[in-house]
Amino acid sequence: MGTRLEGPDEGALERLSGQVREIAAATASDTSLRGCLLANGAAELSGRDAEVHAIARRTFAALAELFTACVAAAQRAGDIDPHADAARLADLLLAVVRGIEALGKGGSSPESLHAIADTALALLPRS
Repeated sequence: MGTRLEGPDEGALERLSGQVREIAAATASDTSLRGCLLANGAAELSGRDAEVHAIARRTFAALAELFTACVAAAQRAGDIDPHADAARLADLLLAVVRGIEALGKGGSSPESLHAIADTALALLPRS
């Protein structure tokens, strides 16, 4: 995900939007409902396996940092309100993509998953 989100300030919002929509598309196309290894492992084992719990926490923190950096870049580019809290927006986007994955595994329709991604992106505060 880092290579997809990192880059110059210009285009950061497009990279961020593309990543969220790509996760929705990948989840919608997962017809066997396998889901994400991270999400599955965290949901199934985090409460019983300290190592899985630690890996999940580190990975979610790293993903939040990537989203935060991309949101901050979009703020510097003038595409997202510079007064908004970049870390909170990043946490929201992380929750949205993890939610999309969970809903997809639960059998939500592709249309619903794409609509969730679009709605979340539309809610980002613009400059």
